[in-house]
Amino acid sequence: MQQAQQREGGERISWARALIFAVGFFFLAALLIGQLPSFINTEMTSASLVGLEQGLLALAYVCLGGFLVIQAIVMLFDPKPVVPPIIFSVLGVGLSIVGAAIVLWAGLSGNQTFPGPGVSWAPLWGGTVLWFPEGVVDLVAIGAIMLFVGLAWLFYGSLATREQNDSDRRDPGTTRGIRSMITIATVMLIVFMFLFAFVSPDGLAQAFGVSLGVVNTIYNLFLIVAIVFTLGAFALRLHYLMRPVRKTTMKALYGVGFNLAPIGAICLLAWFAAYPFIYGLHLTPGLGDFFTVCARKSAIPLSCGFSQEAGNLVGAIITGNGFVLLIAASIFWKTKRNMIIIAGVTITALLSLATLLTHIEFGSETASVYQPMIALMLCGGGLILATIWTSVARREFAVIGEKPLGCLGMWLVMGTCLFVYIASFAFFSIPGFHDTESNIPFFPGALLNASTSASTAPALDAVVVVVIISILAAIHFYYLVRNRYRV
Repeated sequence: MQQAQQREGGERISWARALIFAVGFFFLAALLIGQLPSFINTEMTSASLVGLEQGLLALAYVCLGGFLVIQAIVMLFDPKPVVPPIIFSVLGVGLSIVGAAIVLWAGLSGNQTFPGPGVSWAPLWGGTVLWFPEGVVDLVAIGAIMLFVGLAWLFYGSLATREQNDSDRRDPGTTRGIRSMITIATVMLIVFMFLFAFVSPDGLAQAFGVSLGVVNTIYNLFLIVAIVFTLGAFALRLHYLMRPVRKTTMKALYGVGFNLAPIGAICLLAWFAAYPFIYGLHLTPGLGDFFTVCARKSAIPLSCGFSQEAGNLVGAIITGNGFVLLIAASIFWKTKRNMIIIAGVTITALLSLATLLTHIEFGSETASVYQPMIALMLCGGGLILATIWTSVARREFAVIGEKPLGCLGMWLVMGTCLFVYIASFAFFSIPGFHDTESNIPFFPGALLNASTSASTAPALDAVVVVVIISILAAIHFYYLVRNRYRV
């Protein structure tokens, strides 16, 4: 009798899957130890701390909202569920309605921030409400995170109700529904990127004789639909990924949620205490002048911002902690694989939402008029990455090929990595946020725009680089998959 070949468990992986994991960790590192510290450093050292206050609240919303969603998953899908699904379904409907109402009211009425003009309550140190100046609370961000949590509760509550009558706990992989949602969302984001590159919203508004607000609303609604599809695909794929091995993955997911809660609390505390902290620093000779820069000594803390030294210190702390986490993930990959995969995809999704909520200021003095829609596009792209990551994580250690890498395979791997890096370099140049550097020029409206200034002349270099290099990377990746190389 022929002896069956024994499979080596947990040691071999195809190069195609390995590259997808590498790309996922690359973007996670770029966001966690690159974009996030840069955003906080820029807002800390700006002339006004209103942007920092809004950003801290947005990060608190994301962390606490993620904690609430994770707690719902744990309570509904633990091997021994503790809460009836109908509770989360009903609460999800209510929370979604309230969140959508806040977003629509704040966005359409122009009352996006609080305190608004003329609002005063127990002013202190020159503030409007206590020590806070106008605009430190972004109501659209509050409504958006309530809508996200509500939809997630409704979604997972419905899944839990269905599973009560179905004993199947297999992972069906990337089902037709998931593929359809991710395909629709991807096509919509690509269409938006090209439409935005060639037809700017202000140019379209001028051509049709309508207000810019109407055109921006249409663009934003188009992107919101794409994000809803990506969120649905990610939530369903994450559910399927965890379903067969809940005894091990629930601990990992609970660990992520358990750490999100204190981070959100720290962000809330920093938002509440930033101005009193600055006031206290100036009570100690030397500390105030070293850590802060104040435009008027008679208006402390409202005219103050943190110095570059303070911004560098906080940025180094955030970057260092993120770097330690990523290095720890690579060290414990084999022994804690499930924890790293669940934590990685969850944090990637939450950072994508954080990118949206920290750059959603409509009409802000420091924000570009295109900032909200670019933030929506980046959020959708991050969620697509997280969904793809969960798809390849299903059988990442399955032996799917026996062909050694060889010289050609090595060139394909190196070329794919190089193309991904170059395309990413161009992709992060598209936003044009005030807290990021646009290394490759980009400004929308190559065919239709309303710009008359040379400084805002259309430039599509970043998009051209993204498209060309992405096509080359896809060709390399196709041959890696076809040749079934293994590590």
